[in-house]
Amino acid sequence: MNRQTTLAKNNEVAQEWVHVDATDQVLGRLSTQIAMILMGKTKPTYTPHHDVGDFVVVTNAEQIKLTGKKLDQKTHEHFTGHPSGRKVKTFREVMEKHPERLIEESVRRMLPKNRIGAKMLTKLKVYAGPDHPHAAQNPKALELQSA
Repeated sequence: MNRQTTLAKNNEVAQEWVHVDATDQVLGRLSTQIAMILMGKTKPTYTPHHDVGDFVVVTNAEQIKLTGKKLDQKTHEHFTGHPSGRKVKTFREVMEKHPERLIEESVRRMLPKNRIGAKMLTKLKVYAGPDHPHAAQNPKALELQSA
């Protein structure tokens, strides 16, 4: 019996494409499930020091839900890089112009804070509407538990 733990390498793991519909999903719960898929923790071959996760395509980002009064009370900060360049907007203002930013930022904060985490974030594709340009990759639809 082999007592060695097998560790997956980057070129040994087949990365798939997954499609997630964000309609009526709560932002935090949706983001945690997306982050788990991007990290590869849903696979039996998970290895923390390699990128073994799948690509995730999220559509209908404009239809996510936030519980409580978060739309008006929580704020989203953006720094322009210039002195006094701090921009603060409520989640409602961000949802009107760029709803995909809320999902991207939420997932980014749940990924590892290193080079592997940055590489995982490039595999996340978020779109405000129901259409996406990744039909050629044949993403399989993933049903997430709704709250």
